[in-house]
Amino acid sequence: MAENKNAVEKAEKSMSARFMEMVFNEFTSGVGELSLTDSQRRLAQNYFIVLDSALKTAEEKRVKGNAGKEDRYKNNLPYTWANVDLETLSRNVVSAARMGLDPLQKNHINMVPFKNNAIQKYGIGFIDGYRGLEVKATKYGLDVPVAVIVEVVYSTDTFKPIKKDLRNNVESFEFEVNNAFDRGEIIGGFYYLVYSDQTKNRLVVMSKKEIEKRKPAHASVEFWGGEKDVWENGKKVGKEKVEGWYEQMVYKTLYRAAYGSITVDSTKIDADYMRLAQAEKSFSEGKIEDEIAEHANSQTLDIAAEVMPPDSGEPIGDANGPSTPAPAAKANVTEHPAAKAQQTTLAPTGTDGPGY
Repeated sequence: MAENKNAVEKAEKSMSARFMEMVFNEFTSGVGELSLTDSQRRLAQNYFIVLDSALKTAEEKRVKGNAGKEDRYKNNLPYTWANVDLETLSRNVVSAARMGLDPLQKNHINMVPFKNNAIQKYGIGFIDGYRGLEVKATKYGLDVPVAVIVEVVYSTDTFKPIKKDLRNNVESFEFEVNNAFDRGEIIGGFYYLVYSDQTKNRLVVMSKKEIEKRKPAHASVEFWGGEKDVWENGKKVGKEKVEGWYEQMVYKTLYRAAYGSITVDSTKIDADYMRLAQAEKSFSEGKIEDEIAEHANSQTLDIAAEVMPPDSGEPIGDANGPSTPAPAAKANVTEHPAAKAQQTTLAPTGTDGPGY
């Protein structure tokens, strides 16, 4: 028994070493010399650390989840490096590392193991956190603002949008917090893109209703607040109210919309950008983000594809202002079909904070 365990551990070590070797090879230049910077090497190691921990946690949950189930409902594919699509993973890790996305930084990027039944291996999905969207927008944006202001507006605040018109050449706003310690109920929010050329400044205002339209269809009450079922001995016995982190989720939604509205410069799009964009198309982004928040490092889930609405608020300004941003830069885009029409078995494991 001990010999078998040692053999498995030895095989796992060789597979993980193979992963790191494949990552470093992806960084190899055309003349055969490694082109890793110290920062990129550290990032590659961070991806390994997070994924190795995620696989071990997912395997514990798989074994526990299989207990007492009929054979036909069991997941018999262990979460091990030997069962991961290393070739695709190594390419995606290199692309994410080159972008500067760090899985050990909160809200940068989430990695989601999902079962690819076609090859009987686990793929790893890459989902941007709200800070990750900022990193990508800054790197690939067509006209990147010098500053982005994001604010949640409460009932006791004073907020006045200043439209761009014949008498006023700069779009702006007035905002005052009248009671910092008891601001009342959330009534909406806004983001403001600031440019060196102030005539380009853009204000986007969202009501509470518009913000909640961007809430995932099955949003976790643990983060958004609300009611959840109470279970005892396998039976639903009632409901309980959960306060959640509604204010933070509203802020993150506005933040994602702000950086998602920055149009991508087609001349800056490279292989790394396209590779991660393709990786996202393997599943429904909106539903996955919700499952990350609610079931991170938990049981295997069956989720169906779902198309999310775009993250674009209604701009305050004239008709000649900034155009509708390209979908590729959005957090929740309409161009993300699922890779398969059938349901995909997932075991989300993310490093993101509350929500997305």
